[in-house]
Amino acid sequence: MGAPSLLDSIKARDPAARSLWEIALLYPGVRALFFHRIAHAFWRTGLTFLGRLVSELGRWLSGIEIHPGATIGKRLFIDHGTGVVIGETAIIGNDVTLYHGVTLGGVAVNAVTGRRHPIVEDNVIIGAGAQVLGAITVSRDARVGANAVVVKDVPPGVTVVGIPAQVALPRAKTQTFVPYGSPCDDLPDPTSRAICGLLNEVEALRRRVAQLEAERESAVPGWKQEEPRPAKLGS
Repeated sequence: MGAPSLLDSIKARDPAARSLWEIALLYPGVRALFFHRIAHAFWRTGLTFLGRLVSELGRWLSGIEIHPGATIGKRLFIDHGTGVVIGETAIIGNDVTLYHGVTLGGVAVNAVTGRRHPIVEDNVIIGAGAQVLGAITVSRDARVGANAVVVKDVPPGVTVVGIPAQVALPRAKTQTFVPYGSPCDDLPDPTSRAICGLLNEVEALRRRVAQLEAERESAVPGWKQEEPRPAKLGS
């Protein structure tokens, strides 16, 4: 069996979709991709003004801004779509899902690659409002949680959340599509989880110290002397 079409892949990822006709005619992400394919073809042949003109028309009709220079693979699903911005040197792989408010933005030009926008590899999910900035790579099968700010490379198959984004947990290989780039259960903030882990270690050390003191006291009664009190001022 061959790869699914764009419309079939969107229907598989969106439980709200009723039919392929509905997706083709009413989904803003599909309209944005249609105009981008035309704009990108103009851009690659050097007709940059026509490319920008078609791109602006697509943005007006869809609410999604895709620079005509951006490279987009197969079966990109832009769900809802309003406020999505994809920059000029961005590269998007196959079967990627973006939600509304996502920015694939540029920072400084990378001296090696000449890019200033991200690479998003295959099967990545980027949640609503996430900002992926700079010439970084979001590796395949990764997820970016809603409203995360990603400013460094994301390893394959992990979920990142927070500002700045940090790895929260690895993604199970057998896990099915997860909307908005977030697991179905409650996802702990990685900073809070780290603090909780440190507190648990401190508590374990306290119990161990208390155990050692009790053993020493039983072996050598009276070994623990009362600590001297500091002298009062003026005495």
